[in-house]
Amino acid sequence: MAKENEIVQAARQICEEKNITFESVIETIEAALAVAYRKDFGEKNENIKVEFNIETAGAKVYDVKTVVSDEKAELTEKLKEEKLAEEEASLTEGAEDKAQKKDDKKLKKDDKAEAEEEFERFNPKTEITLSDAKKIKKDAKIDDEIKTELKPPAAYGRMAAQTAKQVIVQRLREAERETVYKEFKDKEGEVINGTIQRVEGRMVLVDLGPTTALLPPGEQVPRERYASGQRYKFYVVAVNETPKGPEIILSRAHVDMVKKLFFLEVPEVGNGSVEIKSISREAGSRTKIAVYTTQKNIDPVGSCVGQRGSRVQTIISEIGGEKIDIIEWDDDPVKFITNSLSPAKVLSVKINEEEKTALVEVKEDQLSLAIGKSGQNVRLSAKLTGWKIDIASDTGEKVTPAEIKEGESADKETEAAGTIEDKKDAEKNETVEKEKTEDASSEPAEKTETEQEKKIEAEDKEEKDEQAETTVLEKHKEGSADEKIKTEDK
Repeated sequence: MAKENEIVQAARQICEEKNITFESVIETIEAALAVAYRKDFGEKNENIKVEFNIETAGAKVYDVKTVVSDEKAELTEKLKEEKLAEEEASLTEGAEDKAQKKDDKKLKKDDKAEAEEEFERFNPKTEITLSDAKKIKKDAKIDDEIKTELKPPAAYGRMAAQTAKQVIVQRLREAERETVYKEFKDKEGEVINGTIQRVEGRMVLVDLGPTTALLPPGEQVPRERYASGQRYKFYVVAVNETPKGPEIILSRAHVDMVKKLFFLEVPEVGNGSVEIKSISREAGSRTKIAVYTTQKNIDPVGSCVGQRGSRVQTIISEIGGEKIDIIEWDDDPVKFITNSLSPAKVLSVKINEEEKTALVEVKEDQLSLAIGKSGQNVRLSAKLTGWKIDIASDTGEKVTPAEIKEGESADKETEAAGTIEDKKDAEKNETVEKEKTEDASSEPAEKTETEQEKKIEAEDKEEKDEQAETTVLEKHKEGSADEKIKTEDK
């Protein structure tokens, strides 16, 4: 095997480094030589093309033109003459004459525009008339390509060589960008591995190997803290072409990221035995996923969970410990809604097909569990099922936690949870206050019974005001704290 020359070796090295094809390198060299020839030796109306033989390092230069009809050139020339005549006339016309002839010119302009739309203008740089083409090639026809060989120079000038170098660098960069764009465009909607390169303000730059991608603030998980060198899995949201190269947008918070992780980790999902019907997610907190299968010998939920939770735990670790609820999908909306509110136990579900709403009844002690923290459980269930869900207790207390928006304070959760916990706290506080009143009689004589009652009433009012502004959990904590303080005072 003959030893490759230095040009071939350099071209192959570039292909490996830039991950581009060998043909792209040849095209780049040909384009650079064409620019260099045009700069030093080219004529105005020459369409320079170069054929480069990388093995011999030889090049042939051609002037390439396409054959067109003579009428096209004549019509183009006529339009040019008319335009020049109008420009000369406009220079000699006065302001009043211009105003008077404005409408006429507009009509003529519209007519010319229509005439130009009927054909493409004759370009002497890339086209040649049929009559001229027959002088070069007797059997020339319209749309034929006429190649006239030009004499290449023995050597190019310094400026031409510098221009060729710039063209090669630019073309290779463009070829590299095109390769990266095509590679990652095919990965849209997939999960890929990446390393945190650096953090600039709220924007995170991710190293993907051949290029750098962006992780915008809106696609980040709120509780995750990114640092250089950390490796994560990312969901490819979009790949866009820009003047500076491909722009790759990644996400860690996208709802489909969890779905793709199940495709990768659960074979039954990957081969289609188990189908993911719907999914709802609040990134960094909780995800609900509904699965279904038509095969009787497969448990869809068990397949996704894995032996001792091995499969789902792998996915949970990939998304930073986010909780995942896997439920079984059912075409019966009542059963589906019941499953979606898991782990809360549902007594009954009344649905309204027209308004797409559902009223779910649960036991009094299951109300908080059905609603979830800040209404999260019922909100995710509503997204998962596509139904607006209201919760009611078996005592008749109705709340609409589905209206609680994501991220709202726990105060609204308390309001949505109704008055059930409030009643319990009120009963507990009454017992505590009664004990305080009974114990007050054993205190020193300077504290009279009347003063003690006033003090208890004032404290009771203060406690009620605080309870109206705090969560159910905080009420329990404050009640216990007040009881402890009173005991110490006694």
